[in-house]
Amino acid sequence: MMSSLAAYDLLDPNGSINIIWDIMSWKPDGYLATVRISNLQMYRQIRSPGWTIGWTWANKEVIWSMVGAQAIDQGDCSNFKTNIPHSCETSPAIVDLLPGSVPQSQQFPNCCKGGVLGSWGQRDKAATVSWFQVSVGHSGTSRKTVKVPKGFYLLGPGAGYACSSAVVVPPSVFLSADGRRKTRAMMTWTVTCTYSPTLASKNPNCCVSLSSFYNPMITPCSTCACGCKDKHNCSTRDSEISTLLKPNLVMDGETQLLQCTQHMCPIQVHWHFKVNYKKHWRVKISITNFNYWLNYSHWNLVVQHPNLNNVTHVNNFTYKLLPYHPTSDTGVFYGVKEGNELLMEAGNVQSEMIFGKDEKEFTLDQGWVFPRKVYFNGDECLMPPPNSYPFLPKSPNPIHPLLFAAALLLILLAFCSFWCNSKIESQKTQRKGPQLLR
Repeated sequence: MMSSLAAYDLLDPNGSINIIWDIMSWKPDGYLATVRISNLQMYRQIRSPGWTIGWTWANKEVIWSMVGAQAIDQGDCSNFKTNIPHSCETSPAIVDLLPGSVPQSQQFPNCCKGGVLGSWGQRDKAATVSWFQVSVGHSGTSRKTVKVPKGFYLLGPGAGYACSSAVVVPPSVFLSADGRRKTRAMMTWTVTCTYSPTLASKNPNCCVSLSSFYNPMITPCSTCACGCKDKHNCSTRDSEISTLLKPNLVMDGETQLLQCTQHMCPIQVHWHFKVNYKKHWRVKISITNFNYWLNYSHWNLVVQHPNLNNVTHVNNFTYKLLPYHPTSDTGVFYGVKEGNELLMEAGNVQSEMIFGKDEKEFTLDQGWVFPRKVYFNGDECLMPPPNSYPFLPKSPNPIHPLLFAAALLLILLAFCSFWCNSKIESQKTQRKGPQLLR
């Protein structure tokens, strides 16, 4: 119960990754099963290097063979003289195969995507599912004798997911290709894994900066918004990248090489209030990638703002309102169009959107035009402090009294200098007058 509560996502309460284990046939010492991993999260995807799932066998089961995935470690199979198993690990860890790594004839449907899963909110539903086949031995051979594995976990690609225990459910039903015949699995159990930002990282992975047309001041991301843990291993120039990158480095999804910034975040989202029309208002959104080791090809941006239920136009991004949110103030922007990849080396994408005005609600006061919360790929971005938001010209000037006094003194000195110089020039002119008359 504690894991379930810790992993509850307020913006996506029904979002989860489901693992469905279907035993399709019995074998003399075990069974043949298909395992389906489905990403039902609206805006959180599994990016490269992909998912890893694992469990602990209830007895002394082994994996004879796999199609469409592989165990990371074979384990100790020294007790087998012939017919060596694929894995003898008590707690195997399974990963997807890379695209093109095996011939098409040896692949399983919906496998071999490198563990990458798209989010459910995107259009391509096939990209949200991954399958593989596993042949299990030294196991039970009937519903009564099979023992369900325990201790399921999911890495996607890092920590952040809490998984339930496996639950035996009614067997899955499958339709034939022509839709005229139904078949059933021998036995089915499911596992539900939900995401928690607190389990994933102590620090944010993105930050937000703000600006507006009515104030030249830009509110930057907070200093060390993402923890500054990589501040001693960052790059100040593109020319340094070749010396910092290691050719044989294995990317694990956690390693980063960031451009040196005061915020030290992989992703920065900038919200600019651009134009205030009579019946509409316009905002420009910019997203910048400061991570030299990671491209974001199918990213998404979730924004909370009370006017997102009245968006009349969005340029460049794909937009939809989250239908299940109680206040209808949360929208998702998808970078699915060509050219919207957030590439390495400080790649940047931009969009402009126009809101319809509700005269009873719209105001320029107290930062109303700025977002309440921003999420990039499901991770909440750190907002700047409200008292640092761009202020209206009519608002009290937040300049420090000492700075104001110094500025006033400089103005007085400049005026005095101008007046004194003018006085001296006037006196010189008066003295030269009589000489000219002679």
